[in-house]
Amino acid sequence: MKKIIFMLTLGLMLAACNNKKSNSCENPFLCRYDTPFGVPPFNEIKPAHFLPALDEGIKQQNAVIDSIINNKALPDFENTVVAFEFSSELFERVYLTFENLRSCDATDSLDAISEDIVKKVSKHSDDISLNSDLFGKIKQVYEKRDELALNREQLMLLERTYKDFVRSGANLSEEQKAEIRQINERLSLLELEFETKVRNETNAFQLVVDRIEDCDGVPQSLIDVASETAKANGIDGKYVFTLDRASIFPFLQTAKNRDLREKIFKGYIMRCDNGNADDTKQNIAEQVVLRTRKAQIFGYKNYAEYALENKMAKTPEAAIRLLMQIWEPALQLAKQEAGDIQKMITESGEKFKIEPWDWNYYAEKIRVAKYDLNEEMLLPYFSLDNVLQGVFDVALKLYGLQFIKHNDIPVYHDDVVAYEVQEADGKQAGILYLDFYVRPTKGVGAWMTEFRTQHRICVKDEKTSEGKTVDVRPVVSLVYNFARPAADKPTLLSLDDVSTVFHEFGHALNGLLSDCTYPSVAGTNTPTDFVELPSQIMENWALLPEVLNMYASHYETGESIPKELTDKITESKKFNQGFNNVELLAASLLDMAYHTRSATEPIADINKFERDEMQKIGLIPQIVPRYRSTYFKHIFSGGYTAGYYSYRWSAVLDADAFEAFVENGYFDKTTATSFRKNILERGYTDDLMKLYVDFRGHSPNVYPLLKREGLKE
Repeated sequence: MKKIIFMLTLGLMLAACNNKKSNSCENPFLCRYDTPFGVPPFNEIKPAHFLPALDEGIKQQNAVIDSIINNKALPDFENTVVAFEFSSELFERVYLTFENLRSCDATDSLDAISEDIVKKVSKHSDDISLNSDLFGKIKQVYEKRDELALNREQLMLLERTYKDFVRSGANLSEEQKAEIRQINERLSLLELEFETKVRNETNAFQLVVDRIEDCDGVPQSLIDVASETAKANGIDGKYVFTLDRASIFPFLQTAKNRDLREKIFKGYIMRCDNGNADDTKQNIAEQVVLRTRKAQIFGYKNYAEYALENKMAKTPEAAIRLLMQIWEPALQLAKQEAGDIQKMITESGEKFKIEPWDWNYYAEKIRVAKYDLNEEMLLPYFSLDNVLQGVFDVALKLYGLQFIKHNDIPVYHDDVVAYEVQEADGKQAGILYLDFYVRPTKGVGAWMTEFRTQHRICVKDEKTSEGKTVDVRPVVSLVYNFARPAADKPTLLSLDDVSTVFHEFGHALNGLLSDCTYPSVAGTNTPTDFVELPSQIMENWALLPEVLNMYASHYETGESIPKELTDKITESKKFNQGFNNVELLAASLLDMAYHTRSATEPIADINKFERDEMQKIGLIPQIVPRYRSTYFKHIFSGGYTAGYYSYRWSAVLDADAFEAFVENGYFDKTTATSFRKNILERGYTDDLMKLYVDFRGHSPNVYPLLKREGLKE
């Protein structure tokens, strides 16, 4: 997942490049960053620094905006659009750091200032986007764009800047602007509240197992972690399993005790749906109403129409059409899979009907029976260190990148490691932070984010007084939630975890290899249904036999993974794909159901709404949507509102794009260079479909996806 963070513009971020030294360095945000590679000085930043630095950032940006408005010269691209693009250096530096730290390490001190910061940011954003004088200047430039001889990136920046103002309310009446302000502030607070409640509920649940016999079937490595977790919670001698993915899903897959599987599964799907202080149903109902009202103020029937206008899909109808094109064969396959599971249950002498908490357990049994393959025999070959080296080696072979660990780069938590990323010629590509382990202060899931986005600035040479262009390289962060290993053992990853490492690394490459001038169109600043292409295509390399042979070795013996196992992994790739697609598509269609509503009265019963929508599409009772409404962070606090379809939309792109590597060679330099030049480097500097066609030579076809996942022959 690409972590979506509100941005006015990404700003300069690199204080060392062109920032005047503050008279006082009591607040590190107000000083030039005297750190390796100009990264944030995390060892100096305290919660008390954020609010005063944010206020100063707002003051500085407002001063630049006033200078744009009061400039007597005719508005042009440089004195208006570029000036605005680079107006928010301090503001962005502070806000991005705050948002990233709150997602990764939400201490009580950061939580205490979150509401104040969210309110300030919402007001500042609206003050800018609803500023008629500023918009008037930008509009003048936009209306004469055909006369300006701008290149494609400049045209895209101008177009996006103008449309962002329009879509934020610049053309609305004063009464409508006032209402938009109220809606934006309330939504920002509701999203903050939603994220906090999901984190609270995830942390609150523990499955405490008293007896080792009740862990029958669970891999010893997971039992060891559960034992360590129990000790950390003061209940030595017991075993604690949590709702973190690295705990719950291996447990569901292996635990023989059906009652315990049911208990932990229900703990997972009932998050924020328990009628307590962390229940989110009222929050959801209010968010949906506010978004619908906001869209209708802008003249759209529903929020999905408003949200998708600037995405590749363009309309909710197009997104739903694609989802249903995959849904029908996926549902048919899932029903066959459910039948196979029920048959195994019956043949084992049991009399119960399959329930959702049975699926992972019996699917694993079927995989063993069909392919003689299970997670426990694979785990020893996938230590975190090996997988990380594997993804580094793939990046080296594809793009010539090298990853050099630095212990002198400041990090925001002891868990975090930092790497300098270099091109084949030694030129710096950027800085990469890796944050692997689950902790109570961290949000759930995995994501990529940035502390600085790649861009170029013009600075004055102190000796010659001439201007020169400086390429500011990005500072990228990948955040995971793997279980901490038991003492004296490495972190061992499941196949799903391995795919997650490669997925998020694809986002990192998109950020690190960006080659753009303007930050707001650089790197991963693309619509959600395009931004997942670089991440999802990387997953294709993770389990290729050629790649497995590069990195998968037994953590104890050093033995490379046997060909017998790599063959079985390849043979089983299409296994359980009905289930995988159906749970993801069900969540995508649920997202669309909420955001294609045109009614502005609150949904009276969120659970009933969800059940009714799932019944409409024929979701079978043995499968629950990947995210139920009450903890669906992607759409209620994560920036993918009316956009969860993006994962399947981008999957069509990635499956079709990867065919080029299948045809020419998995590490073919010409193909890799073309993907880099046309996709990874370009950001949003041109029409996205044009960029894709420039790489692939034709428009994307859905058939490679259906074939890859066993949904069609």
